[in-house]
Amino acid sequence: MASVLSIAIVLAAGAAAVFAQDAFVPPATPEEAVSTRQALMREDGGILRSLGNLSGAEAVAAMTTIRDNYSHIPALFPEGSIVGDTDALPAIWENWEAFTAIVDTGVAAAEAGIAAAQAGDAAGYTGAVQTLMGTCGQCHQQFRS
Repeated sequence: MASVLSIAIVLAAGAAAVFAQDAFVPPATPEEAVSTRQALMREDGGILRSLGNLSGAEAVAAMTTIRDNYSHIPALFPEGSIVGDTDALPAIWENWEAFTAIVDTGVAAAEAGIAAAQAGDAAGYTGAVQTLMGTCGQCHQQFRS
């Protein structure tokens, strides 16, 4: 029952993300940027914890959400958005190319995960999941307090 519920949650998140992808509007204020990116990171964290248990359409939906969310990350870190309750470090803007390179690696890994899940390539899918997990760690080590 728990796995059915988690799959339903992932599918709902994927559907919401597809809708959100079409409607994404960059945040208007630094405070909005912080709250939006924190919500996105929480969503990604939840999905990433479940990726290893997914396959087929569920894996495609989850990876699609991750890809879409990663593609929004640069817009969620406008200069001057170290306000309120944020763990973002100034290193993000001081090393913007390194920051966006990690994001680009995540987008590419999610795209590879989508293709692998569609093809039934378990090894390729697992590799994409590992790469995604690595991007989270890299970013948090370098750019988060």
